[in-house]
Amino acid sequence: MSNQRRLNGVGKDIRITYRGWPGHFIASRHCVFRLNTLIELGDVRVVVSTVGNMIVPYSAVAEEVGCGRYYETMAFHASLRDNYWDANVGRQVDIPGTWTVDKINSLSDHKAQAMHEDAVQDISQRILSGELTRYA
Repeated sequence: MSNQRRLNGVGKDIRITYRGWPGHFIASRHCVFRLNTLIELGDVRVVVSTVGNMIVPYSAVAEEVGCGRYYETMAFHASLRDNYWDANVGRQVDIPGTWTVDKINSLSDHKAQAMHEDAVQDISQRILSGELTRYA
């Protein structure tokens, strides 16, 4: 089974790779929910990262990953580090729309997954349209 998928847009082939490590957040090792997706077209590379449902040691309840949020999605231009294109947290890419989940309940993981996929689709379309470039 491949962890990659391709989108084709007007003769352009964008590669989307799902990866198994968090893309941002210093305490991400405590997050039960972690998604990291690399989006590539030519020399444009953007990482979409979602973290959440953070359970810190000696606690049985989820903690916030930021003020008023239990999950968050962020996007960053990528830099080559140790043979991997990873998030360059100094080069954030804005995500329009919903980028946080502010409650923990039985639907929170589903909401975070949908939020991540919406961000991947948005960033992919912006790369395909030329709005997001290597330098922008």
